[in-house]
Amino acid sequence: MTKTILVVDDSASMRQVIGIALKGAGYVVLEGRDGQDGLARLTGQKVHLIISDVNMPVMDGISFVRQVKQMANYKFTPIMMLTTESDDARKREGQAAGARAWMVKPFKAEQLLAAVQKLCLP
Repeated sequence: MTKTILVVDDSASMRQVIGIALKGAGYVVLEGRDGQDGLARLTGQKVHLIISDVNMPVMDGISFVRQVKQMANYKFTPIMMLTTESDDARKREGQAAGARAWMVKPFKAEQLLAAVQKLCLP
C-alpha cells in the first residue's frame, strides 16, 4: 500500500526538496503552504505522516499540530517537525503539542527518509 505524507512548509523550494525525496522513495505527497493551508488539506483521507515546519505565517507549526490533534481522523497521525529551530524549549513545546519527532534543517535526504520510515510503520 502506498503511504501518503502531508508536507507543510511556507517555503515552496523546501516543499519541493522534501517532495522529491519522498516521491523518489514511493510516497504520495500532499502539500500545504502554512498551518491553515495544511489543515485544509486534511479532508478525511488517510495520511500516514505529517511533516511540518515551525515558523510559518498565518498559522505556525506548533499551533498546526495542536489543531491536527483535535481532529478525530488525524489525532493519532504521527507528526514530525522539520525546522531550523533547535532550541530545547521549542522542542518541548512541539512535543507537548503532539509532535513525535524533530529534525533540524539542513538535512540529508537519507536522514529524512530513515525518520519517515520509522514513523510510517503500519
